[in-house]
Amino acid sequence: MSVQVLAHRGASRAERENTLRAFEQAGLFGADGVELDVRRTSDDVLVVHHNPGLDDGRVVRQTSSLDLPAHIPTLSDALDACHGMWVNLEIKNDDTEPDFDPTEWVAEQTMALLAERGESERWLMSSFRIETMDRCRQLAPDIRTAWLTSVVPDDVVEILLAKGHVALHPWVRLLTKDVVDRCRAAGIAVNTWTCDDPERMRELIEWGIDGICTNVPDVAIAVRAESA
Repeated sequence: MSVQVLAHRGASRAERENTLRAFEQAGLFGADGVELDVRRTSDDVLVVHHNPGLDDGRVVRQTSSLDLPAHIPTLSDALDACHGMWVNLEIKNDDTEPDFDPTEWVAEQTMALLAERGESERWLMSSFRIETMDRCRQLAPDIRTAWLTSVVPDDVVEILLAKGHVALHPWVRLLTKDVVDRCRAAGIAVNTWTCDDPERMRELIEWGIDGICTNVPDVAIAVRAESA
């Protein structure tokens, strides 16, 4: 299968990131998938927003969904806007951020929502917190899970195999061909973030990368076509 083009927070160079317009534009460009970020409001609504705080300084977790800026969609509406594409849902649960929750409420509620929607093959979960992915896998083993990393540990293959996660999502600036080779030899997919440089895209395609997460899916699609 050819490299998958994953629109980072939607087509976020063309439209405002993590908005319905960005997700819809990704589909118009022909992206294979969309990456988006999941957080929780004060009234326990799952919404799509990258940072824990809003532009005005309020914290998403401390704000009612009714009081959020109009461009921030609910997770359900965002998934609707991604029709025809698969979706990488990143669960935001960083212990340095104000909405950290060791009980994994967001992960649990997200998995419940996905179970209601069906189409388990369309979803790929990810998080920097591997415990969050462990919980997702425990709740819905039929939905794929990935570990999101900046620095890739030497024993990453062993960790992923032991926990049953099927993909690694490494930062492109620290990604090496050796990591790609070792993961692919073990049957682990590698989807790197966030690559907007065409030359780097070409190199990654030569390495046999599974997916490229990018702010410019139209550029990545063109590079993929050139490399075919």
